[in-house]
Amino acid sequence: MSVSVAIPNVTSQLGEGPHWEEDTQTLLFVDSLECKVYRWNSLTKDVSSVQLGDTVGSVVPFQNGGYLAGVGRTISHFEWNTGVTTKLQEVSSTGLDDRFNDGKCDPAGRFWTGTMGSKISYNNGIPVFEQNVGSLYSLDKTGALSKHFSGITVSNGLAWSSDERVMFYIDTGTRKVEAFTYDVESGEISDRRDAITFETFPEKATMGWPDGMTIDTEGHLWVACFGVGKVICFDPATGTKLTEVNIPAPITTSCCFGGKNLDELYITTAPFAATEQELQQYPSLGSVFKVTGLGVKGRPANVYQGDIKGRL
Repeated sequence: MSVSVAIPNVTSQLGEGPHWEEDTQTLLFVDSLECKVYRWNSLTKDVSSVQLGDTVGSVVPFQNGGYLAGVGRTISHFEWNTGVTTKLQEVSSTGLDDRFNDGKCDPAGRFWTGTMGSKISYNNGIPVFEQNVGSLYSLDKTGALSKHFSGITVSNGLAWSSDERVMFYIDTGTRKVEAFTYDVESGEISDRRDAITFETFPEKATMGWPDGMTIDTEGHLWVACFGVGKVICFDPATGTKLTEVNIPAPITTSCCFGGKNLDELYITTAPFAATEQELQQYPSLGSVFKVTGLGVKGRPANVYQGDIKGRL
């Protein structure tokens, strides 16, 4: 196994939302605090970015052109070359300064994303966010927005099982990965239950907080753990930990599989909550890292498949 910086000379204040575009061998990711979306071509090594008008929680390609992103409290479409941005939906504020955070598309092409509360303090170097003000939403193929549940602190990782029957979800504040029975036809979720509970592990103090995640072809979840510089692999069927990857950056935020064979793991990181000592100790904090030699593969990432011509 090898861990390296994937994109030299590019760092983010809050790197998030990596998404691998298989057809172009390109990695998308965002800098939430700098309100930017980045695109890195792994073949040419070219990097470009688009500046948006508010915090950016996630980005996904739209099959008919352009991209969808959670921008502030909106779900918006934007064109890469022009930067023209069109608001599709906006949710009202329920907290001090809540916003959309992580998001992904489900197997049917809906866009799922949730909101999070504002940072209000620090506890032993870990940011504390306003509790229970967030909600989880999905944008269907017509551009209609549905709220699935509320009471979320920091809405984060999403993944779906290969048989399209289970959706996995993380609210970072709970230190859990939850599972739902998922209906691919209707987009409805039910039977909410705990799949992985960090508090039950003897080594819970060194596991950090679950943030973004991805799933491999064997059905195992790879969870970026905020505050400890790790990506931990779990078997959600048993709730057990299988392996962990140490990253030389303590604030690991999210991950996705990429590369020609989808066998490379890309991890976003962030310096925004790091101490001065950590910034000096980890000079690559804020970089995107690449892990090779894991012996596993991911699945192609889903894209938004809606028909929203009348909204653009």
